[in-house]
Amino acid sequence: MSMVYSEKVMDHFTNPRNVGEIENPSGVGEVGNPVCGDIMRLYILVEDGVIKDCKFKTFGCGAAIATSSMVTEMVKGKTIEEALQITNKAVAEALDGLPAQKMHCSNLAADALHKAIEDYQNKNKKAS
Repeated sequence: MSMVYSEKVMDHFTNPRNVGEIENPSGVGEVGNPVCGDIMRLYILVEDGVIKDCKFKTFGCGAAIATSSMVTEMVKGKTIEEALQITNKAVAEALDGLPAQKMHCSNLAADALHKAIEDYQNKNKKAS
């Protein structure tokens, strides 16, 4: 397995960061890929327009867990606008690449983040 994946992917898979849920999250994004069975739920906590915390729960392959872990690290401390700029490609690049057959996993991580931000924005439209 380590021959196919970069050291960063293996590190985030074996030592995932920010696993769990956030109580009273500002936004939650859930995505899944019916082809591979991966399911990701991403929680964000936003204060003053900045993502203060991000946690995830993922059911899936090693690449799905690694991309979930990496996206939580990438987004902390970023404004909503900055976080929206995180792309599927950026997540894969931050992990020093993914095998072609696992690129769909990085798509899930960025998609889950964008859905969590969308959830946050929708909640705040109603509140204002």
